Amino acid sequence: MPTVPAPTIVDQPLPYVGKLERRPLEQIDLVVIHCTELPDLATAREYGERVLYDSGTGNSGHYYIDRDGSVLRYVPEDRIAHHVRGHNARAIGIELVNRGRWPHWLDSRHQAMDEPYTEAQLQALVALLQALAHALPALRHVAGHEDLDTGQVPASDDPTRQVRRKLDPGPQFPWRRVLEQVPLPRLPAA
Repeated sequence: MPTVPAPTIVDQPLPYVGKLERRPLEQIDLVVIHCTELPDLATAREYGERVLYDSGTGNSGHYYIDRDGSVLRYVPEDRIAHHVRGHNARAIGIELVNRGRWPHWLDSRHQAMDEPYTEAQLQALVALLQALAHALPALRHVAGHEDLDTGQVPASDDPTRQVRRKLDPGPQFPWRRVLEQVPLPRLPAA
């Protein structure tokens, strides 16, 4: 597998980064791929800055990749970001800007995730995954948010129907293509 140059990463730490729990880099063995399910990077940033917990922190990935391939780091690797239930302490979260099911996330009539990922995003993701695999010796696997959070919730339009809480990165994500270019296999299903 050919190595691509490391991506240019723009640091834009979230205001509460200092309140996120520290961790040793040796603890990180997983990368979780997400999509923002929001219309654009500015909205994703605004959401990431929201304080949702008593600790003074909120939900965010470590990295965000915009549609043009720009890579931003909101949370350093040695801090635990809140991006996937039950796996945060061991994982790096990478968010790809993509509408997903926005703005009707849990409406049973709007579960299609039909926005394709851009070529620039996918190239930047491969470069970032290669760089992380090189920098983090314990890193072993990559997973989709949908692989780890399989819970269902009542649909917002009909509480008698159940929908998946998380579907990202979704059916438009080219798993095979990405995995062929990175030294990390997809985490086996539990």
